[in-house]
Amino acid sequence: MPNPPPVVAEELDLLADVRERLRRNAGRTYASEGEIVAELQHIQEEIRYGKSDDKSAYEQQYDHLVRLLEQLRKGRPAERPDPQSPYFAHMRVNSDGRTFDVMLGKATCLDDGLRIIDWRHAPISRVYYRYQEGEQYEEDIGPRTVEGTLLARRTVGIKNAELDRVNAPQGNFLREGDDWREVRAQAPKLAPRPETKSGQKTGKFSTGQALRADKHLPDIAALIDPEQFQLISRADSGPVIIRGGAGSGKTTVALHRIAWLAYQNNNRFASHKMLVVVWGKALRDYVSKVLPSLGVKGVGVVTWAEWSRVLVKRHFPHLPGNDNANTPSVVSRIKLHPQLPLELERLVAQRPAPATGGAAVEDWKHLVSDSGILSRLSGVTPDEVQLALTWARSQQGQLAARAEGDRQAEPWLDEEDDAILLRAWQLRVGGLKKRDGGQEKYSHIAVDEVQDFSPMEISVLIAACDKNRCITLSGDTQQHIMENGGSLSWQELLQGIGIDSTELSTLRISYRSTAQIATFARGVLGAQAEDEAPAATTRNGPPVEILVFGDHGECVDALGQALRQLVRDEPLASVALVTLDESTARLYYDGLDRMLVPNLRLVTDQSFSFAPGIDVVDVAQVKGLEFDYVVVLDASKGRWADRPHPRRLLHVAATRAVHQLWVACVGEPTEAVAETLGR
Repeated sequence: MPNPPPVVAEELDLLADVRERLRRNAGRTYASEGEIVAELQHIQEEIRYGKSDDKSAYEQQYDHLVRLLEQLRKGRPAERPDPQSPYFAHMRVNSDGRTFDVMLGKATCLDDGLRIIDWRHAPISRVYYRYQEGEQYEEDIGPRTVEGTLLARRTVGIKNAELDRVNAPQGNFLREGDDWREVRAQAPKLAPRPETKSGQKTGKFSTGQALRADKHLPDIAALIDPEQFQLISRADSGPVIIRGGAGSGKTTVALHRIAWLAYQNNNRFASHKMLVVVWGKALRDYVSKVLPSLGVKGVGVVTWAEWSRVLVKRHFPHLPGNDNANTPSVVSRIKLHPQLPLELERLVAQRPAPATGGAAVEDWKHLVSDSGILSRLSGVTPDEVQLALTWARSQQGQLAARAEGDRQAEPWLDEEDDAILLRAWQLRVGGLKKRDGGQEKYSHIAVDEVQDFSPMEISVLIAACDKNRCITLSGDTQQHIMENGGSLSWQELLQGIGIDSTELSTLRISYRSTAQIATFARGVLGAQAEDEAPAATTRNGPPVEILVFGDHGECVDALGQALRQLVRDEPLASVALVTLDESTARLYYDGLDRMLVPNLRLVTDQSFSFAPGIDVVDVAQVKGLEFDYVVVLDASKGRWADRPHPRRLLHVAATRAVHQLWVACVGEPTEAVAETLGR
């Protein structure tokens, strides 16, 4: 090989040395546990079937062998570095007069003079993430304070046991065959919005929004377009159904429609007679700040779960007070099936019974345990029917046992039962009861993100309206995220609630995201996209950037530096780092926290602060919200699977971005991203 640059030569020598030491240690043997496990099994048999006089001695021997087995397992490394890619970063430090090399990887190995550490857990990794080459460091490592100098700080790419990339302050080098080429590579940087460049913070957003510390939905009444106003001012009876892509103003229309109705007829549409129902807590908190700013105070803003639970307790006080959150997915899907409302209506009409709550409970029991009804549901297999029937028999058996006085019984309701029970009450008894005993009849109900409500739930809400049935339903089936419920198409939803599709109105302009973001977001939907072209947008912005890393730790390093710079450049920015699941969110939060990224928050249970800063959050929590910057994390092949549901989740994550979107991948991008980029 031709003479490589000095920094590359050092890394080649280091990798060769590490691989040789790993090879020597690969043959290291540990005490075998096979014989101990076999002996434990033998002793278990003796304790179970042997003479009673010998059991005490066997139990002592059993305890001794269990402790020995635990010691053996503790002595073994839980995970060893992969010889094909043992580390992704290298630092050289000088401390207490000694100079030594430390490599960062996914597993720790300190055998034979190696210093490979797990970046996620080893305290010394903070030196790499918090300091630059040449800087003095001081960190509390365990019980003592360690000081020194970071002499070298490099990121490397190692594939198939070969070095193919070195990024260092001395230059960025890529392998090309047997040669090395220096490339001009800048660290990824989030692009400040035009109004913040050159230190000129005008306070105005290109859409007319102000750069503000409060990240709640702003009052944008002055920006409502004619199409939105036409929906806001529709007739005050019957349904208004709003279809629109992400950022098209669906929530704005729904909330401004409440203000419009109240202004037109404040007596009929008094605040206590109207209700806003949303899918999750974050959206509830998000919109609850808007109505008072529109001059409407006292309108209830609730999630379906909290509203329906209160009503079930009120109408069926003898049933269990808490919902079971561990229902099998098949059972959940059946109880949320779009055909079930019509089946319940048919059942109530055909089954003579008194107009009582007890009869409504029997209607529910019949519905979920009738094999004929369940077999008629489209897309449900015979095996799934049998599983649902078994679950229903067990559930109803526990309810009956408790009713008969069996204190050992553990009755439960599934979350999905709430809607069925309330709808059964409406069909069998009549209107829902208020707390004081009157009927719960609303002059107007607005439902946001309706695609993630089941037709049974929507049927309950429609029937909770007064005789004018004034209800606003807004949503986007492309943003459907409830894998076991909700509606995958408008046709499915509207058929389930008995409304003609001609009532559907469409908002066609996306005001939230730039053209670049909207195009990417539509592309990741693939065949799930409902329109032939992306939604019309009002502005352009930076291109969507796809960042590919070899390891999560390398991604954390690049992202942390970019975020620290962004916070300096634009302190009022809101940023969402969106992951597929909670465990990945925790991994990145811990890594970025180690880098001392400011204003960093790990969001759990939709507890958003709606303040400037950086929220690390899984995708299920961000629906309906927006952020100035969004980074989708670990959008990698095998993580966001190539199926309709993950594609919709990726679409939801991307469309939270107002100004700029990054998509970070560890390894190959997921198919949805690769297709969108034409790779």
